[in-house]
Parts: sequence; structure tokens; C-alpha cells
Amino acid sequence: MKLDAALLGDIYRQEATSLVAAVTRQTLDADLALDIVSEAFAVAFERRATFRGTSRAEAVGWLYAIARTTATDHFRRGGAERRAVVRLGVERPEMHEDERRRIEDLAGIAKLRASVATELSRLPGDQGRAVQLRVVEELSYADIADQLHITTEAARTRVSRGLRALARELAPLKELSDAL
Repeated sequence: MKLDAALLGDIYRQEATSLVAAVTRQTLDADLALDIVSEAFAVAFERRATFRGTSRAEAVGWLYAIARTTATDHFRRGGAERRAVVRLGVERPEMHEDERRRIEDLAGIAKLRASVATELSRLPGDQGRAVQLRVVEELSYADIADQLHITTEAARTRVSRGLRALARELAPLKELSDAL
């Protein structure tokens, strides 16, 4: 099956909302999800000639896989690099507040955020604060160490242990989210 621009456009019109909701569940941020989905469609457009599937359903699955990888890459590198979007001149659509609320409702984001906040508050002592400083406030390990009056290595350890504990406690929610 050839994945041409017309078919990719059709998939976009039919799947974009569901894909944004799925990525919002992964990122807990509707604006970021919209950026990631835009980048994923740009990447899919660039790589459409490499698609080897035989059905529309496989093309949709391929696009979801690109979006998951794009979201994962975003978190690994600390910020979304929009090289493909910029290269293609794709403009990020503006999201109105009512659209944001609808996507967050579809994604069940309020419950996910509450669960993350609850588990973050259960982390022991400075471990929770270290995770908050690293993940929410996006501080460097050196800055975390300065704020908590510890070494950089201790800051890394606290963040790492805190994130592992959060992942353990939130694993059932991730499994449920993945199933949706």
C-alpha cells in the first residue's frame, strides 16, 4: 500500500483528535501533545515512502508509533526539537481553551494529574522536592544540589530514586492508559 499525501491527510482528519488525546495522556499536557502530534505528522509525511504496511489500519498504527517515539524523545532530550516541522514549514495550529479542555477531558487528564500529584507528595523528604525541581521546574542537577544543599551526585540519586518510585506506583495507570 502506498501512503501518499492524500491518504495521510485523510488519516490526519480522522485520527488527529484521538491521537492528541492519547499523547495528552502520555504527557499530561495538551499543548505539548499538540506539538508532538504536529511533529509526528510531519515526520510521517517525510517518511511516507518508507511505509511498508498493507492497510490503512497499519498506517494509523505506524503514525501512533511515531507519535509515541516523538513523545519519548521529547522527554529524553528535555524539550521538543521540531526539526521536521520547521523543515516542512508546518505551522502549529493554535488551540483554543475550549479545545484544550475537550482534549484533556477525552484524555482523562484531571485524574492522571491528581494521581501523579498524590504519588509525588508521598515521596520521602527531599526526594519529592528533587523530582519536582528536576521534572516540573526543569532545573539542572547542579541547581537542584544548590537549592537542597547537597552534592550533584546526591541530587541525581534522589531524582532517580523518586522517579523509579513514581513509575512503580503509577504503573497501573500507565497500563490502563496504554489500553485506551
